[in-house]
Amino acid sequence: MKTVGFIGGYDKIDLILYIAKIVTLAKKKVLLIDTTAAQKAKYVVPAISPTRTYVTEFEGFEVAVGFRSMEELCDYLGIDEKDLGYDVVLIDIDSPEMFQSFQAQKNSVNCFVTAFDLYSLKRGLEVLSACTVPVKLIKVLFSKSMLKEENEYLDFLSLGYKIKWDKEMINFPIELGNYSVTVENQIVSRIKIKKLSDHYKNSLQYLISTIFEGEISSKEISKIMRSLD
Repeated sequence: MKTVGFIGGYDKIDLILYIAKIVTLAKKKVLLIDTTAAQKAKYVVPAISPTRTYVTEFEGFEVAVGFRSMEELCDYLGIDEKDLGYDVVLIDIDSPEMFQSFQAQKNSVNCFVTAFDLYSLKRGLEVLSACTVPVKLIKVLFSKSMLKEENEYLDFLSLGYKIKWDKEMINFPIELGNYSVTVENQIVSRIKIKKLSDHYKNSLQYLISTIFEGEISSKEISKIMRSLD
């Protein structure tokens, strides 16, 4: 089972939903776990009579909300963790407590997702304060301008944390048009990417290729993404 952490204070559930859908179409059984304080998945993913903790199916994959550890999720499902049966588990984390509780340092891959407003940067680094051993992270950066100075500022702020930045760095544009696509998807309860900007789609493809290197080819990802247009 491959576990992928998406760590940071930036709102990243929509990005994770795109990834979950594409990986599902690559014939992987996917679980998305929203551990964040806001629990945005509870509001943007349709569910029948949601309770404090629940698992629901959406667009071919499953979404878990309200669980504070993998053990709690497994107890809810009535199975041992080794019997979960998912190929991929995507975990949205925005607090040091959930970083520790879900043992994020043991994930197969971890991504640090942030924009460059001070809240996103400092809240994200607050999460990383839970690292007790060096953790390797892929930078996933949302920015309007993609300035070199922004990345250098993140490097400066992260000095002293027990993290190792991966050589790969993926930049996503902050654009009003992409936000409009997100809103439209939420209204119709579907995941479509046709109207996303080319820059966003290229970055999405590159991120998935990086996370699933050797497991899902770039060619297959590209084909799946065209089918979602």
